[in-house]
Amino acid sequence: MLDKIIKNKTTVAIGVVWLFHVAALIGISIGYQEWFVSKTTLNLSISLLLFFWVYPMDNIKKYVAFALFFVGGMFAEWLGVNYSILFGTYSYGSNFGPKLDGVPYLIGVYWGILTFISATLASHVFSKAPLKIILAAVLMVLLDFFMEHSAPIFDFWTFKGGSAPLENYTTWFAIAAIFQTVLHFLKQEGNLTFALHLYTAQLVFFGYFFLILG
Repeated sequence: MLDKIIKNKTTVAIGVVWLFHVAALIGISIGYQEWFVSKTTLNLSISLLLFFWVYPMDNIKKYVAFALFFVGGMFAEWLGVNYSILFGTYSYGSNFGPKLDGVPYLIGVYWGILTFISATLASHVFSKAPLKIILAAVLMVLLDFFMEHSAPIFDFWTFKGGSAPLENYTTWFAIAAIFQTVLHFLKQEGNLTFALHLYTAQLVFFGYFFLILG
């Protein structure tokens, strides 16, 4: 009975994830970019709610880990935005929602979600810690790579000079690897089906605009 309830919740959550991403992809493509991109905060907030609903976040260790990744991600971004440390020189636009000293709260949320779902995907490919951690970190950097191309166009963030420097990706990998190491030692399992669909939906969305916007 419990397995059936979890499966039904996951199916609903996956449907919502794809609905929002496909609708935004189509809407932006046919000329409604400003309207759909301005709803990024709503999209990420819904993804967060779905994540907590089905992942499952069923013990205190997961909440502590998520809070750690949120705070760690926010701090790293704060150093980047205010002191050009770690990622290069950049600033956030208006479509990532409210900010704390120039850093959107949702970017911290994004660090948390992406760490968990990437770990879940990697753990079903490799069982040994080093390989699993490296693959999960690579998955995080891969998604960031595709996002970077659309970010200034969608007013998410903009790097000085117009494009992200190499240090952005090397730092992303380093921080991602640290987060993945922490999560590995907590030995927390997640919802593979939901993680796969949420990651893929974002990869399809940003990959599409990476190709279209050239």
